[in-house]
Amino acid sequence: MSQYFDSFFKFDTVPDRMGIIAQEGALDFARKVDHYLVKWYNTAAMEKGFEQKSTFIIDSHCPRFTTGDGKAIITESVRGKDLYYFCDTNNYSITYNMYGQNVPMSPDDHWCDLKRLIMASNGKADRLTVVMPILYGGRQHRRNGRESLDCATMLQELYQMGVKDVITFDAHDPRVQNAAPMMGFDNFFATYQVLKALFAHFPEVVIDKNSFMVISPDEGAMGRNMYYASTLGVDLGMFYKRRDYSTIVNGRNPIVAHEYIGSSVMGMDVFVADDIIATGDSILKLARELKEKGANRIFLCATFALFTEGISKFRKAYDEGLFTAVISTNLTYTLPQLDDCEWFVKADLSKFIAYIISACAQNKSVGVLTNPLDKINELLESHRNN
Repeated sequence: MSQYFDSFFKFDTVPDRMGIIAQEGALDFARKVDHYLVKWYNTAAMEKGFEQKSTFIIDSHCPRFTTGDGKAIITESVRGKDLYYFCDTNNYSITYNMYGQNVPMSPDDHWCDLKRLIMASNGKADRLTVVMPILYGGRQHRRNGRESLDCATMLQELYQMGVKDVITFDAHDPRVQNAAPMMGFDNFFATYQVLKALFAHFPEVVIDKNSFMVISPDEGAMGRNMYYASTLGVDLGMFYKRRDYSTIVNGRNPIVAHEYIGSSVMGMDVFVADDIIATGDSILKLARELKEKGANRIFLCATFALFTEGISKFRKAYDEGLFTAVISTNLTYTLPQLDDCEWFVKADLSKFIAYIISACAQNKSVGVLTNPLDKINELLESHRNN
């Protein structure tokens, strides 16, 4: 299966019209993706006698005036190109000067810069694709009362600006794509890469019904945890969050209690998967309850580990033995100090996105990438044999 992946998604044509425009907050990740694309392109170009490339990244800038107003500049021609815009809306490490103050960029700032870059293309590009691993406004995906619909509005704006496709990961609610039904919406998952990282760092973990369980942290995460449990062939349990709907704290109804439904976790290694770790309060509370129920090792997984209140509480919880590891991806910005944390495991998705872009550039189907069951089975078999 691995050889099939490599042979099918690497270039067998020479898509010389492809270009990558990366915002500053997504530039490091875009360079990793570009590394694979250039390597595959030059292999195909050498066979067909085409000129070699050093990069697909097109030089662009989003400078700011001292008032905070911004603009976008693209310094190369994009006429007739298939452009892939890389945007990380949650990279708060990027700052700009406004009225003498150093201001970190918010998701709103990143979103506006993405629109500016699309406008700077002046309608000259052939096909526009936005690579936005974590959707802007994705947590505000539905309306309860008098509320905005940020994510739906964002998708409609992209469609009106001529974007043909959005590539994202683990959308909080993929039904939000109904807001722009005529625009492509490819929602991928990092399941294979997360399991690969788990087995690489914990090769002794035993995957069977007597030793390993998957637990969903709430009803909203059941889909992704059902997939993990089904592919691994283990039992599935679930917590549901009992909330106090009479009050609102930080824009949300506070959680009163976690109620567990499922078989006993006594002596079991437990895997818990969610889309986002924000403050981390709820998932650490869940880990504590699992430990009190007799769970052995607890592996916490989130596609996007944001740690909005820092990592001190996770360090403390790890020292207390509440969990064994937090597994996440490099799809969005993570705190640099996490690199020194023995409990943090990062799965690299740059090659996977390079596969996606390679397939799109050659008008190939990405169906096998949306459901990598065969690759997971191959990985599981290899892990058990070793």
